[in-house]
Amino acid sequence: MLVRFTMICCGMTALSRRGFFPADEPLEDKAYGGISALAGSLDAADRAWTSPALRARLTAEALGLQATDTPALRDQDFGAWAGRAFDEVEQTRPDEAHAWLVDPGAAPPSGESFHDVASRLADLFDGLVAEPGHTIAVTHPAVIRAAILHVLKAPLTGFRFIDVEPLSLADFRSDGSRWVLRASGVTVPKASSR
Repeated sequence: MLVRFTMICCGMTALSRRGFFPADEPLEDKAYGGISALAGSLDAADRAWTSPALRARLTAEALGLQATDTPALRDQDFGAWAGRAFDEVEQTRPDEAHAWLVDPGAAPPSGESFHDVASRLADLFDGLVAEPGHTIAVTHPAVIRAAILHVLKAPLTGFRFIDVEPLSLADFRSDGSRWVLRASGVTVPKASSR
């Protein structure tokens, strides 16, 4: 039984482009051009899931996916830092900001640690091996990082060394007994500016 799981990072927002922790904001207008290019390159899927966040739901909709909200795909909860610039947090709470960057167990005030994100992703992957066919999921960088580390059985401290670009894909496969990372960081070629 082949299981395929393709994770797509949602498009960029105006806040994320400026280095802010995400809140529940919509996509920036520029994101739709990349989404349109990506839509034409996706393989058919048996099911589509999305994070409940507005930016993920808008990405899924623009991709033409009839996606089901899946709470396990939600972004890391940034708590008191949501909607704030990372630079501001780093200046006002340098020890907390540094801990969050290097310690997967550190969480923003009233937020969620990367360790928590990784735990819910491990549960999702454990359940997904019983879902034959292809699932496409629109989600967030932290969630995709957690998935990559889970499949590679790598330490969670590696989270800070994985860059997940907006509208990039990570593709996973399972034969029912183990997962493999088939491709990561795949993006649609950008139009040349000639």
